[in-house]
Amino acid sequence: MKTYTLCGSMRFARQMRAIAYELETTKGYSILQCVYGADDAAPTEEERELLAKAHYRKIDLSDGIYVVNIGGYIGEAVRREIEYAGARGKEIIYHCRE
Repeated sequence: MKTYTLCGSMRFARQMRAIAYELETTKGYSILQCVYGADDAAPTEEERELLAKAHYRKIDLSDGIYVVNIGGYIGEAVRREIEYAGARGKEIIYHCRE
């Protein structure tokens, strides 16, 4: 069973939850998610830094990342995550769903 860290814009939080469920139930992947709290909650800068550290650690522990790029959108933070994963030889899968 491969483990992937989900990477995508928080604007796709609802979709990422559904995608994680689909990947675990149909592909047999183990998915590490990065969607937290209420949809309208805004983390503080300190919380963002801690969440980012935790997210990069998840990438380190994963076989690869699964990039949720609905409509082709990839933000700057996700671009950095893709570069980070690539530099570590991690598999990179793009969702590419409209």
